[in-house]
Amino acid sequence: MKRWQKWTVAAVVVLAAVGGSRAAGWWGTSPSDDKSALNYGLGAEIQTLDISKSTDQYSSTILGNTESNLLRVNSKGDPAPDLAKSYSVSSDGLTYTVQLRSGLKWSDGSALTAKEFVYTWQRIADPKTASQYSYLTSGVKNADDIVAGKKPVSDLGVKADGNTLTFTLEKPMPQFKYLLSFTQFAPQKESFVKEKGSKYGTTAANQIYSGPYKLEGWNGTNNKFKIVKNDDYWNAKNVKTKTINWQVIKNPETAIKLYKEGKLDRASITGSPEMYAANKNNKDMKTVSVAASTYLEYNQAKNPYLQNEKIREALNLATNRKELASQATGGSRDAAKSLVSNNLVKAANGEDLSTYVAPGYSYDKDKAKQLFAEGIKEVNKGKMNVTLETDADVPVSKNTVDYLKQAWESTFGDQISVTEKIVPFKQRLQDSQNGNFDIVVSNWNGDYQDGSTFYDMFKATDTGMNNGQFKNQDYIDAVTKAESTDANNPSARDADWKAAEAALKNSANINPLYSWKGAYLTRSNVKGVVTSPAGLTLDLTNAYRK
Repeated sequence: MKRWQKWTVAAVVVLAAVGGSRAAGWWGTSPSDDKSALNYGLGAEIQTLDISKSTDQYSSTILGNTESNLLRVNSKGDPAPDLAKSYSVSSDGLTYTVQLRSGLKWSDGSALTAKEFVYTWQRIADPKTASQYSYLTSGVKNADDIVAGKKPVSDLGVKADGNTLTFTLEKPMPQFKYLLSFTQFAPQKESFVKEKGSKYGTTAANQIYSGPYKLEGWNGTNNKFKIVKNDDYWNAKNVKTKTINWQVIKNPETAIKLYKEGKLDRASITGSPEMYAANKNNKDMKTVSVAASTYLEYNQAKNPYLQNEKIREALNLATNRKELASQATGGSRDAAKSLVSNNLVKAANGEDLSTYVAPGYSYDKDKAKQLFAEGIKEVNKGKMNVTLETDADVPVSKNTVDYLKQAWESTFGDQISVTEKIVPFKQRLQDSQNGNFDIVVSNWNGDYQDGSTFYDMFKATDTGMNNGQFKNQDYIDAVTKAESTDANNPSARDADWKAAEAALKNSANINPLYSWKGAYLTRSNVKGVVTSPAGLTLDLTNAYRK
């Protein structure tokens, strides 16, 4: 969900529900009196409503509330039936059989059938779609060959027979039930997708909805729109809110200002150190678990300096993560211990997985200097001029590159020059996906509560979220083992994740910086909101104003 590119896709989502005192302008005259409506904000624009191509958290938040999948994660963190009536798993874990509810409909009143789940799985695996999430199909029968263009999509192990769906797997996948709740595997109406062609998902009118709400008023570029109750949703009688208004609020300080004026019910306080310090002791401050990480990606495909392992390791060793978290975020984020974030899932021994797998990233200025000098000599191209890119929309992001520039230049002296590239979220996302960067600050929010949501990103250079285009065979072997021979052995699987983390560190393929925290000013009169550390982090299906 997530990357925060989902985020990684991603960046900070500012989520604000309107209520309180009288508010003028877009919010209407008295939102706190209108129990039929809520009002929320996004930290950046919707990128796309194409279910197979969406990767950022902002688009996924809208899609996750307007589309439904077979399952939906409930308030306890468990995937529970949504469009499915029930599901069962074979004793060997290789067959999932799902029974759809009868009489399902799309938002236009047409029948929603099992075949449309088959189509969405085929579309995301089809190399012609160029979905960044195609790697998530790996493990379903024939998926790898289909993604590689070696077999037709019709060979995918997802079949429909009446109201019954059958998923045939090549190996046990403990995370598979979460994929059945994942927004990017929500059903797509084949005739609608083909009718719209290149316009599919580009506006509210160019999408069709299977979930509790449907989007209205988004023309593809505007920053004010709404989701309204979908009367054709199977459980519409239990959707209490008729309208949820949305506005893009890029400046998190604006959201906090509106909250304090009584116009917002929820606003993130983690956008800057000052913001966090000023509000962390507010009586309205609430925390939620967020399984999100920030890390640096090195362009190992195009930059000769960053192809040198000693230089990458030197940059990692010259990064004081604890000081970075303190100075750049004011403690609103924790220093990263590993790629995987805090709060994703517990290891079999009861530890947080991020603690269990931590490979021992450290700060060592003297060793960094030594390795950097050796690497520069090996590359033999003189001074290293490098661009460090991040988002423009959140103060923490700018603080981060400011800190890293100063730290690296003070450590390596006249051997390096760091140029900051501060761009809008949309451009950073495009630059990452197109490999148009030297070093980029990337964010990833897990798509589901299992280690594979982080580790699958870097299994290949040509799919997934491996924007740095590195290949690390020890890493690949560890992840493959976790997802094959050790798939049904939680302890052995955790040890494989630990080996994968060690492989990343040993080759300095990435540079973990932060593990995220969720901290919000929150009013108490909005009930029924479901928050999750991974996947759809804000589910408003059952939300209402009391």
